[in-house]
Amino acid sequence: MTDFVPTTALPAPDIVRCAYMEIVVTDLARSRAFYVDVLGLHVTEEDDEAIYLRSLEEFIHHNLVLRKGPVAAVAAFAYRVRSPEEVDAAEAYYRELGCRTERRAGGFTKGIGDSVRVEDPLGFPYEFFYEVEHVERLTQRYDLYSAGELVRLDHFNQVTPDVPRGRAYLEDLGFRVSEDIQDADGVTYAVWMHRKQTVHDTALTGGDGPRMHHVAFATHEKHNIIQICDKMGALRISDRIERGPGRHGVSNAFYLYILDPDDHRIEIYTQDYYTGDPDNPTVTWDVHDNQRRDWWGNAVVPSWYTEASLVLDLDGNPQPVAAREDRSEMAVTVGADGFSYTRDAGTEKGFKLGAQL
Repeated sequence: MTDFVPTTALPAPDIVRCAYMEIVVTDLARSRAFYVDVLGLHVTEEDDEAIYLRSLEEFIHHNLVLRKGPVAAVAAFAYRVRSPEEVDAAEAYYRELGCRTERRAGGFTKGIGDSVRVEDPLGFPYEFFYEVEHVERLTQRYDLYSAGELVRLDHFNQVTPDVPRGRAYLEDLGFRVSEDIQDADGVTYAVWMHRKQTVHDTALTGGDGPRMHHVAFATHEKHNIIQICDKMGALRISDRIERGPGRHGVSNAFYLYILDPDDHRIEIYTQDYYTGDPDNPTVTWDVHDNQRRDWWGNAVVPSWYTEASLVLDLDGNPQPVAAREDRSEMAVTVGADGFSYTRDAGTEKGFKLGAQL
């Protein structure tokens, strides 16, 4: 299915990490109650139109912007680059690719300076920035530390119809692959890609897109995630727990997926591994291995594969969603074909297709 992947001889911007996401919510007060009162993110600044939130260890102005609007969607996947000159590089790079760009010297959100936003080749709204307002890092504010404390923004996850095309584009942008899911015919269902030295800054999940699958925040330990489950149960909102808690095979991380009041999906995530060596191996999982998505072999709920958030163009309009033509991971692994497995009878071999961890 892979279409032409636009390329350029210009250098890609030097991306440091995923830094923040801007999402549109339909009821600001209801969303504030969820992200602040339930999840414990810290308010940096707020007004009648937007709330700027950060995790405990963050020193830039925010990791998440909740902006009031008529349609729940994602306005920006924002990455910090290594220097002010890299914002220039990002603008030139995407213009050369033929993508629409918009530059604002004063930034698109409070607390962020000179930035460029683009509609990237996959249809996602990406932002690149360097200049930030520093705020108090709350690492030693133990008086504020909650039992389920979210300490860092960890990654994004994007739904796109053509994963190999997206992988080629992000590799050109400087991302490296840590893990992926394939089948014996070479169909790629998902890929995990990083700039910082963890399993991913973003992942591509095969499906109808462009859409946002989830944004993930890290905790220090898995017991923090269990506390979030207990808290949601006590508040009688356990129906907003979509999947987990559990342990991923891919990434090895302990996880929980929950839905905000607008059905934006949030992952709470901890205990993945270091990927910073230049020869860090890529781990390829067989799509039929029951342990790839959940190490304990638990089934993935269908909504996790089918539901995701719309993304916006630079005018604030929802991007049209194109259907995936390749095989669906859900169709081939959720009871549809009878070929999923945990062990191969009579052997001790697992079902990763590539290098082992």
